[in-house]
Amino acid sequence: MPNFTIRLLVLSACLAACRAHGADAATMVIDDEAYTHAQRLVEVEPGRRLNLYCIGAGEPTVVFDSGLTDETDVWALVQPVIATHARACSYDRAGSGYSDPGNRAGDSANNVDDLHRLLAAAAIKPPYVLVGHSYGGMNVRLYTDLHPEEVAGMVLIDPSEEDWVKSVWKIDLQQRDYPLYHSQLEPGWKSQRECVEAAKAGFTAGSALYKQCVPDANPRFSDAINAAYLKVHLTPGYQQATATENETVHEASADQVRAAWRWLGDMPLIVLASSPRTKLRSDESQAHMDAVNRVHLFLFDQMALQSKRGLVRQVPDSDHSIQMSQPGAVIDAILEVLAAARAKK
Repeated sequence: MPNFTIRLLVLSACLAACRAHGADAATMVIDDEAYTHAQRLVEVEPGRRLNLYCIGAGEPTVVFDSGLTDETDVWALVQPVIATHARACSYDRAGSGYSDPGNRAGDSANNVDDLHRLLAAAAIKPPYVLVGHSYGGMNVRLYTDLHPEEVAGMVLIDPSEEDWVKSVWKIDLQQRDYPLYHSQLEPGWKSQRECVEAAKAGFTAGSALYKQCVPDANPRFSDAINAAYLKVHLTPGYQQATATENETVHEASADQVRAAWRWLGDMPLIVLASSPRTKLRSDESQAHMDAVNRVHLFLFDQMALQSKRGLVRQVPDSDHSIQMSQPGAVIDAILEVLAAARAKK
């Protein structure tokens, strides 16, 4: 039996036991060697490849899209379980993980184009159930709007919202005009551009720029996985991907998703919302925090209304990365959408 099949069965059994006996999957340390190197590098245009990781069998194929420059390992508690029910594929967007650096902006339209090319080049035929977390949620929504005939269902995990910035501006405690409120994004973008230049020059371990630009080791993953991804995080390609994705998520990408919106009929669609924030920021009132929490749910409701079978499900005791903090809820939602998609055939 191939090693990856053994790992798949062991992890799936472990996660099933966690769910059955109430154990906390969020404390599991992930040490799957699959995340220490590229799995399958697929050429999407001459000289540029994306890393694709597929396991399992069965239609429709479930395709995972991660949050801002997250790697395939963020699906480590979900993808193996789904792979016991269907083919399950995760991938690294351009510049993240083990994929080659991008040669254009990391906005949703370009990400969708890359994913469409990737699936075609890898001979992974539709239909797909698309699963997107955070920024990945924005990408898979645009994919569905542009290629509705290829998509059998969606699961959106605390997805980025195209109307987020203007929505929270309306409840700005300082009552700033929109240009002034929007200008607060620029310092973050400037810092990320500095990271690109620092990567090109070579980071000095322990320096201020190193601490600003290079993510800390993730205690949820083994030393081997963290070491492999550290090499990636030091590269100009990764730093450029981080900068361009952050600059476009609430700008070009939001505009693209808004413009492409279409009615999805009775497509199975579940939006998973993380637990409401409970910790006040230094300059915030309880009323403002409550209002921000309501804005999230309002915008998620708008997404669910794209299909007459759409629904929003808030996941207790979860953080933004629900697939890591409450993987069982994500697994259940995907299996529910899979079953509904198969029933429609």
